[in-house]
Amino acid sequence: MAATPLLDRSLLFVTGKGGVGKTTVTAGLARLLADQGKRVLACEIDAKGDLAAAFEAHGVGFSPVDVGGLSLMHMDTEASLREYLRIHLKIPMVGRIGPVARAFDFVATAAPGVREILTVGKLCYEVRERHYDAIVVDSSATGHIVGQLTAPQAIQSLVKVGLMRSQTEWMLDIMSDPSQTGLIIVTTPEEMPVSETLSLASEVADKTTVDLAAVIANRVLPERFAPRDEEVFDAIAKKESLRLVDDIVHSPTEEVFAAARLATTLRRRGSAHLVTLREGLSPSVPVILLPYLFARSEGLRMTVQIADHLGEELL
Repeated sequence: MAATPLLDRSLLFVTGKGGVGKTTVTAGLARLLADQGKRVLACEIDAKGDLAAAFEAHGVGFSPVDVGGLSLMHMDTEASLREYLRIHLKIPMVGRIGPVARAFDFVATAAPGVREILTVGKLCYEVRERHYDAIVVDSSATGHIVGQLTAPQAIQSLVKVGLMRSQTEWMLDIMSDPSQTGLIIVTTPEEMPVSETLSLASEVADKTTVDLAAVIANRVLPERFAPRDEEVFDAIAKKESLRLVDDIVHSPTEEVFAAARLATTLRRRGSAHLVTLREGLSPSVPVILLPYLFARSEGLRMTVQIADHLGEELL
């Protein structure tokens, strides 16, 4: 059975080691989906504001706001609990939920998966109700994502009957359906991020029911020079040749050739890590390459650039 294309899924969790560009890729993917005419919700789990910054948006909270044709929100577990009680238990909530919130904090500390289920439950609810065509989630980093993805399973192991059991059953159905839900791991062509990616891919396969939809290798350096170019540079870089070149261009050129050698070395090293990545993953998992964007700052411009490059890879 052919895998559902990445852009056709309803719920996409994006994770990765800190510093690999997870949030930027999330924003670019949401932008691409919106540009395809889809109703898109982009959600940031930890609510640091980085996803809003990628769209240069302000005033983002639990209630989705429109940002250039897509909806953007930050996850808030207390607000999610309030919404759950209102929708499913028909309990009206005004202001802070006080004793209920304190009781929830106590239970969430004692029972694994309770806090995560409010996050996952909110997202699955939006999928079930078809409020959006696609939901892209800037999820927890690699060290915490498995706990998030296994929240419905954790609750089911604790609760055997009742409303909570039935609620987690339909959530698990959505999370386990590869035609609806997928995980994307963002990495970079470096030793530690690649190693963590392969470890996470194995853990996701062993412990969760969520499909690994793709691995995105971010900040891949372009191939600037062919082997013949390198031979020429090595010949020119000799002191006698450098003096002639310096005289022709009326400027020192040693650092230019050193930079060319460094670029070639870094590209070659990154390529080796990409080979390790590809060989360590199941052949069914696509590896998508995004180029290194030599930009001074992040923001909407970079988000659009990432969206364009993702479009070239996925469309």
